[in-house]
Amino acid sequence: MIGFGPVTGDDTLSAGSDLAEAAARLFDALHRADASPKAAIAIAAIPMEGVGIAINDRLARAAVR
Repeated sequence: MIGFGPVTGDDTLSAGSDLAEAAARLFDALHRADASPKAAIAIAAIPMEGVGIAINDRLARAAVR
């Protein structure tokens, strides 16, 4: 689980709900999650505003692989 804001997880994109921080941390968090022994990756909801739109677009593209 990759958290965001108040939603915690094994990793977090931004504990303070900062979308710019989340965008900067996204790829590293996904790589760490992919390298973990867990069977799936879940990510807390990211607001569909500002750079959050781009984050959600990237996550949607990654989900189909």
